[in-house]
Amino acid sequence: MQNITEGKKTLAAIKKIAILYSAVKREYFNTEAEYITEKDAERDAKVIASYLKNLGFDAYIIPADDDFQRKIKKIKPDMVFNLVGSVRGIDRLAATIPSILEFLEIPFTGAGIFCETLSYNKFLTAELLKSVSVTVPNSQLFSDYKDELSFGLKFPLISKLNEVHGAVNMDKDAISFNEKHLRNRVKFLIGTYHQPVLVQEFIAGRELTAIVLEGDDENVFAAEKVFNKDTGDFSFATFDDQWADGNGFHYEKTEDEKLKNLARKAFAISKMHDYAKFDIRLDRAGNYFFVDSNSNPAFGPKELDCAISNVLHLYGVSFNTILEKIILNTVKRFFIFRRHSKIS
Repeated sequence: MQNITEGKKTLAAIKKIAILYSAVKREYFNTEAEYITEKDAERDAKVIASYLKNLGFDAYIIPADDDFQRKIKKIKPDMVFNLVGSVRGIDRLAATIPSILEFLEIPFTGAGIFCETLSYNKFLTAELLKSVSVTVPNSQLFSDYKDELSFGLKFPLISKLNEVHGAVNMDKDAISFNEKHLRNRVKFLIGTYHQPVLVQEFIAGRELTAIVLEGDDENVFAAEKVFNKDTGDFSFATFDDQWADGNGFHYEKTEDEKLKNLARKAFAISKMHDYAKFDIRLDRAGNYFFVDSNSNPAFGPKELDCAISNVLHLYGVSFNTILEKIILNTVKRFFIFRRHSKIS
């Protein structure tokens, strides 16, 4: 209780908040699709800054470019909202940002370097989730399209980039019903993006999202994706569904304590912090399969059409409440860490 009280006192001392976002140039990215997932990073940061200012904070936006450390040292923020999804167009380099902020001893939102590094390796993340009985689809990591197909993998199979989020190149062609199609697909992805490809058994059924928001009360909020163009058990969130004008689906609230407990286990074993998003398939037999984990997912209010706000809106949770919870949780986490460090 003393730590919580002291954490709240520390929260009252928070005045300056920096919002660190991806520095985006078209030439950084392999494809237009990758660029689309990041191109509005500055706009989104400005919108979030306006909310923080309305809550009484001094908010500054800073692109994560070669000069961002100098800017942060000049501003001397009390904490940083880390919204960086890529560095020079490379998603996995986003994991460098938490390490730099830790070195500078500046409290920041979201996952640390361990979790961010893990999050950009979908295969390793799936293996970790399995270790705590969070079910994931059977899968294989391809480093070459000629790799021998694992015995026991059953078609249809879905293939996705191992180190890129945002549903890049996830379209109806992502599902393969035979080996020839699969190898052509894997060859294209590896040749275009120069990274391994994760191939998973496609789970026919429904698709859900679970948002974890750390706090002292209810912290898992789940919703089903209801698709505008229903293709039955083979409906899934494609790139166009998520990024084209007008989403291809909307969320409907769903309650299931089993799903919530699985999300909590996935959050804990991955060492996530503050907030996270999990995408889940629900098969015809009622089994949950975790198909994607996002430690620092797209973040913003409902007008930016982010999953975190769209889902929590169904539960009556406003974006201001989300911000306040994340700020308080971040302050508590870093306050307790520093306190324990001094004791040791």
